[in-house]
Formats: sequence, structure tokens, C-alpha cells
Amino acid sequence: MFNQELVALIKAGYPVLKCVEIIGSRVKNIHLKELLMKVENEVRAGKSLSESFAPFEKIFSPVYTASLMAGEKSGNLAGTISRYIDYAKVISQTKSRVKSALTYPALLIIFALILLGIVINFILPRFSEFYADFEASLPALTRALIAFSSAFRKNIIFLVGFLFLFSIIFIQLKRYEKTLVFRDKLKIKTPYGGPIWLEGGIALFSRTLGLLLEAGISLLASIGIAIQAVPNKFLIQKMKHLPEYIKDGNSLSDSLSKSGVFPTLSLDMIRIGEASANLEGMLREVANLYDEKIQSKIDNFVSLI
Repeated sequence: MFNQELVALIKAGYPVLKCVEIIGSRVKNIHLKELLMKVENEVRAGKSLSESFAPFEKIFSPVYTASLMAGEKSGNLAGTISRYIDYAKVISQTKSRVKSALTYPALLIIFALILLGIVINFILPRFSEFYADFEASLPALTRALIAFSSAFRKNIIFLVGFLFLFSIIFIQLKRYEKTLVFRDKLKIKTPYGGPIWLEGGIALFSRTLGLLLEAGISLLASIGIAIQAVPNKFLIQKMKHLPEYIKDGNSLSDSLSKSGVFPTLSLDMIRIGEASANLEGMLREVANLYDEKIQSKIDNFVSLI
């Protein structure tokens, strides 16, 4: 909403400082209001809008500040921000679709675990007493279930303690970069979820790179920002040498091929974009393609659940 108002005021002919003042005076969220006041003071002190937003990249993302810088250099700030708004909407809609699609399976799994806990703790023990009174010879599967139920009830305190200890260790290990890389590598190697995480990262990288190139930022500068937009640490590590490959004179498609994570189809599409001088448009097509594939896989997963 802030960016939409900013575009409208810039198109109306207001200077940037006045735009930030007007929007800041109407913002109700106290945190955003404080942030815009800091930006306003920086702009008043002579800094550009992109420089003023640079300290808040964790909130507004490096892609946003890079878009502002490109808009300032090209003299088309309103157009660049409009393209960023479209980009942010697509990313937000994709994430929302994924979350909403996975909500139903997640609730089902949680409900099933609760039911399983009730069966193990309350129902199976009653059945074991019932069968014991008859002194009947039970099937092996029934005996195994009753034995598991009994062992689970006796050791539940130790199991809870183990889970608690494991959670603390996991939280501590998350502070280390190597742990995060290993965790995200396991995500990529997961049989069903791996392709979804991989294709999601490729789609986000392609869409971000396309936006920055369309805004007029050089390929070398854009690719570093686009890599940081990828949420998977393992993919970031695999792609961290891309700027070096570009500096050495390699094309984008050849550089991505060396990273070893991009599927052949995406590389072929990017190669076509380079040959036809339509790299920005082809990167957008790559992102759309993989977003659709992700949605299809999630829909199938929900149907299976």
C-alpha cells in the first residue's frame, strides 16, 4: 500500500520528500511510521530514496532498494516501483497458495497424531486387559501393538525429555551457517518435497533477476541480489560463484549450468532468451512455468492426503 501511494504521488508531480511526508503522516502502524520518519530525515539531509531505504533492507529487501536505485538512475522511479509492486504481488500470491494448499494436509496429520496418541495411551491398554482375562492366543500384529503401547506409556517421560533436548540442540545449531546449509540440502534431497523446494528457489531467483534486469541494472550487479532472494541456503551456496563465472565472460545460461542445480529445461529457456535479446521476458516465463509446476504438485499432494 505504501508503494502504491508513492507511485500515485510521484505521478501526480510531488517531489520524493513530500511524498514520504504525506504517506508517513497517514500511516497508522507505529513501526512503519517510525521507519518512514527516519527515511524522511535521510532524504531531507540530501540522500537519495534508495540510500535512505538501504539500512532497512531486512524489512524492504535488497531487491526493493536495488529497484529504487535503478528507477532513480533511469529517471523513471514510478515505473520501476510499479514493476516491483507487480513482482511483490506475484511472490506473495505464490506463497499464499502454497500455504493454503498445505494447511489441510497439516491439520489432517496433526489430528491423526492426536488420535494415535489417544489410541496408544487409552484404548489399547483397555483391550490388552480385556484379552488377558480371556487368556486367548492373540495374532502377532495385535501383540506387537499392545507391546508398543505398553513401552510407549512407560517411557513417555523419557521421550518427552528427548524431544525437548533435541529441540534445544536444534535451535542452538541453527545459529551456524553450516547447519542451515545441511538442513536445506536435506530439503532438496527429500523424495517428494525436494523438487518443490528446488523449483521454488529457481522460480524466485528467475523472477527477481528478470525484474532487476528490466529495471536497467547490469547482469553482474543483478545476479548477486537475485541469489540472496533465494530462501534455500544450500542453493545459495551452489550459486555463489555465478558472479565470478559472469566476470570470466561466460553467458548466464553457461554460468547457471556450472552451478549444477538448474534443470535442463530452465537452462534451454534462458539460452533462448539470451539469443533472442529477450532475457528479462524469458526469465519471467521460467518463473511462471515453475510456479505452475509447484502448484500442480501441491494440488496432487493434497488429493493424495
